[in-house]
Amino acid sequence: MKLAERAKVVRAMETIVRCVNNENYIEAWLMCGVADGDITENTNDTDLEYYCEHENFAELMGLFLRIMNRARKDGGLYCDKVVSKEET
Repeated sequence: MKLAERAKVVRAMETIVRCVNNENYIEAWLMCGVADGDITENTNDTDLEYYCEHENFAELMGLFLRIMNRARKDGGLYCDKVVSKEET
């Protein structure tokens, strides 16, 4: 397992999910994905080892994709007072 690579992806997914413009999807992530407070600016890669274990990592990526698919259809993403645009 490449812990550094997986931890980087876990952090990226956490960042993007926090931009979802629908609180229900964020709650799903907090309940079944990365728990609130598990990733801070002081979190190191070994702190994320549980999320990076093979089966856990696969499930986390699957959850992320389901949330992104739903978010695309319902609210999109929101960051710095900007909401994503729908495809036309």
